[in-house]
Amino acid sequence: MKLITKTIAAATLAGAAVAATPAAAQVSGNIAVVNPPATIAGSSALGAAYGQVNTTYASQITQIQQKQQQAQALIRQLDTNNDGNLDAAEQQAAQNAPQAQQIATLEREIGQLSNQIDLARIYAVEQILQQYGAALQTVTTADNIQVVLSPDSVTWSNPAANINQKVVTALNARVPSVQITPPQGYQPSQQAVAVFQQVQQIYMIATARQQQAAQQAQQPAPVTNGR
Repeated sequence: MKLITKTIAAATLAGAAVAATPAAAQVSGNIAVVNPPATIAGSSALGAAYGQVNTTYASQITQIQQKQQQAQALIRQLDTNNDGNLDAAEQQAAQNAPQAQQIATLEREIGQLSNQIDLARIYAVEQILQQYGAALQTVTTADNIQVVLSPDSVTWSNPAANINQKVVTALNARVPSVQITPPQGYQPSQQAVAVFQQVQQIYMIATARQQQAAQQAQQPAPVTNGR
């Protein structure tokens, strides 16, 4: 659930992370490496769409945060040893406690609200995904690339073989913007759902890195004797 309140900033970070990936004008040996979810996460259309989702579904996001806080407060009531976790004994004792039913109700409501937000995001991802093949073809044709590999299938590659940013640029040209309101009865494809989950992971990692960098920047500089 924490992803919901963080993804708008992470969308911009993910784009920067993709842009920071080295990409040479020519790919050595006509073999290239590309990470499809990373290119979709780095596209300007998806970053804008996530921002629109956070605005459009601001009420749902607020409700989710409130319900999460309520659930945490109830969990603390069941945490008899105050260690921040419910151990096996506490969970057993909580089964018949009134708080357990309240927590289950809150979790169900949170899930329903989250599904609304996620469906809008998946719809945005799917629209960009539909243009991914054409964008990749644009890059491979321009660079005369004969073989394209995924990072998972490569033990090592020269940074010049990475074409992530080139594909992002091609996607930006083909899909400058997307819609966030799914049509009535919309059912996302399994591929779109899988890519969405990977995009969420990319945004989460980008957010964690930003937070770590911000924490390091706030730490006072070491003091040396006499200086």
